Amino acid sequence: MKEAIIRRATEHDLPEVLNLYRHLHPHEAQLEPATAKRVWSNLLTSSFMTVIVAQASEQLLSSCTLAIVPNLSRGGRSYGVIENVVTHADHRKLGLGRRVLAHALNIASQADCYKVHLATGSKRETTLRFYEEAGFERGSKTYFEVRR
Repeated sequence: MKEAIIRRATEHDLPEVLNLYRHLHPHEAQLEPATAKRVWSNLLTSSFMTVIVAQASEQLLSSCTLAIVPNLSRGGRSYGVIENVVTHADHRKLGLGRRVLAHALNIASQADCYKVHLATGSKRETTLRFYEEAGFERGSKTYFEVRR
């Protein structure tokens, strides 16, 4: 495999990102094209959001999304939230996921975020160790959610 570059996603990356998300949630229905374009535009034009991708040749192989949330506590320092971490199933265990996460953490650091959250629904020990090896601490907070 040619060396991958890690970069911010662009408008033209939408089809490849949607293809990657099939590896994240394989049983989820695909978005309607108009909805996907609208959401993608919102993501790319938001000053709070960054979609990070790993690209080798013409293919996107890994991605994550970073939200930087303004904050009135902690001295006004923002915090980051990482979601949708995914690597193409055929290209896992090559360090691509770790590299997109490192890029996200670097952006958060440059934005002076005092912390970065990442949640996973996975209970697999290999997945949990992957996040620990990428710099995240397991069990430091209790996470709750409401799904609709």
